[in-house]
Amino acid sequence: MIDHNVRAHPSTDLLKREEQLAWKMAEMAADPVGIDDDVTDMIINRIIDNASVAIASLNRGPIKSARAMANTHLRSGGATLFGLGPDHCVCAEWAAWANGTAVRELDFHDTFLAADYSHPGDNIPPVLAVAQQCGKGGADLLRGIATGYEIQVNLVKGICLHEHKIDHIAHIGPSASAAIGTLLGLDTEIIYQSVQQGLHCTVTTRQSRKGEISSWKAFAPAYAGKTAIEAVDRCMRGEGAPSPIYEGEDSVLSFILNGRTARDQGKSPYEPSYIVPLPAKGESKRAILETYTKEHSAEYQSQALIDLAFRMGKKVGDFDNVKSIVLHTSHHTHYVIGTGAGDPQKMDPNASRETLDHSIMYIFAVALQDGEWHHERSYAPERAKRADTVRLWHKISTIEDPEWTRRYHSHDPSEKAFGARVVITMEDGSVIEDELGIANANPLGARPFGRPEYINKFKTLTDDILDASESVRFLDLVQRLPDLSADEVRTLNPVAPKGYLIENTAKGIF
Repeated sequence: MIDHNVRAHPSTDLLKREEQLAWKMAEMAADPVGIDDDVTDMIINRIIDNASVAIASLNRGPIKSARAMANTHLRSGGATLFGLGPDHCVCAEWAAWANGTAVRELDFHDTFLAADYSHPGDNIPPVLAVAQQCGKGGADLLRGIATGYEIQVNLVKGICLHEHKIDHIAHIGPSASAAIGTLLGLDTEIIYQSVQQGLHCTVTTRQSRKGEISSWKAFAPAYAGKTAIEAVDRCMRGEGAPSPIYEGEDSVLSFILNGRTARDQGKSPYEPSYIVPLPAKGESKRAILETYTKEHSAEYQSQALIDLAFRMGKKVGDFDNVKSIVLHTSHHTHYVIGTGAGDPQKMDPNASRETLDHSIMYIFAVALQDGEWHHERSYAPERAKRADTVRLWHKISTIEDPEWTRRYHSHDPSEKAFGARVVITMEDGSVIEDELGIANANPLGARPFGRPEYINKFKTLTDDILDASESVRFLDLVQRLPDLSADEVRTLNPVAPKGYLIENTAKGIF
C-alpha cells in the first residue's frame, strides 16, 4: 500500500493530474490485477447479504416508491430489479436507484468504520446494474466490486466527512464511479473524470441523519450509485469534470473539509492534509476483508451493545427497579446515536423507524428487555410506545469516554472497538456493570460470520417470501460467481412469487 498525502493547492501550483488523488484512484481502478480467492469468497458473501436485506424490504414504503420510479424507465436489455424476473428490465441507473434503496432500507448490510462511516455494500447495486445492461460476466463483476470496496474503505480511513457535517455518500460517488470503470475496462482518463464528477455531484450534508430522520436515509446511497452511473456515461462520451476535485483552490478539501477549518482559524488554507492509502500498481485489492456485516438490523455502533444488552438483561430482573443506565462509549457513538447528539427525537416514542435506528437509548432498552432484536418487531410503533419501555428508555444516557474513542480510531485490529462499558444502577444502589467492544458477528468477535452465517441470514430474512426453489437457484448461482456468463449475471437478483409485490400507484412526474 502507498500512503498518499492529499491537501488543497492554490491554482497557481498547476498541480499535475498524476499528483491528484482522483488520478491515483483511477490508475488503481484501471490496473488489471487478479482477484484473490478469499476476496472472491467475501464478495459472494456480500452479494448474498445485500439480497437478504433487499428482499426483506420489498414492500416497505421507500422501496415501493423507488421501484415505481424505476418502472417508468423500462429498457429492453437493461438491468433487473429485486423481486422481478430477468425479462423485466429498466435503465441501469434506475435499477441502481431502486435496488440500492432496497439494500439500504433496513440498515442491515455491511459496514466499515474508521475516520468516517460507510456501508461499502452500497457499491454493489450500481456495478451489478451496469454489468447487466452492458453484458458483463461474473469475472468482470468481481473486479468492479473489488475496486468499489477498495476505494471507499481507503477514503473512509483517510478522510473524515462527518467532522464537517458532510454525509458519507460523498465517498460512494467516487468509489462507485471507479468501480464501474473497472467493470467496463475503461482507461485511466475516463475513470479519472468520472471519479471527479462522482464526488462533485454527491457532496450533501448530514442533516439526512440528524433530527427527525426520514426515508431519505435509505435513498441517499442509491442516489450516489445512480449519480455515479450517469457520471461515467457522460465521461465515456468525452465530457470532463471539475478538476482537481479534491485539491483545487475552491475544491472539496479547500472549502468544505479541513481547508475551510484552517481558513476559519486564520491559518494557511493549504496546510492541512489527509493521508489516503491505495494499493500499488499490481497489488491485489483486499479492502473488502476489513469490512464486516451486521447480525442485527440497526446502526453498526449499536451491534456490540445489542449483544451486550442480551447478556446484561438476564441480570436485571425488574426493569422498573432500574434507576439509571449510562453507556460509556466513543465520541462517534455518543454524538451520532447517543444523548450527545442533542436530538429530542431520539427519546420520542412517536419517532420514525429511521430515527429509532439511530437512538442507542431506544435500541439498548428494547434489547435489554426482549433479549432479541428483530428488523420489524423491534421497531414496531406499538413496541416503541410500550409504557415500561419508554420508562426504561428515558433512564438511559451516553457519555464519551476518551479510551473508547481512542479504540474506535485505532489502526490495530486487536484494539479497534465500537462498543461501550455499561453501568446499570438499581434503585437499591446496587450496580450491574459489563462491557463489550466487538460485536459477536465481527471477524474478531465471538461468532464471526462465514458463508454458513450469510446463507442463514438470507434464509431467515427471505424464507417467508421466496419460493424454496428460487432461494436454492439464487444461492447456487451466486456461489459460482467467477464463472457466470453475462446471461447468468442478468439473473442474480432473486425473484419474488407472483402477486407478492405491492406497488406504489401514486402518480409522479415520470
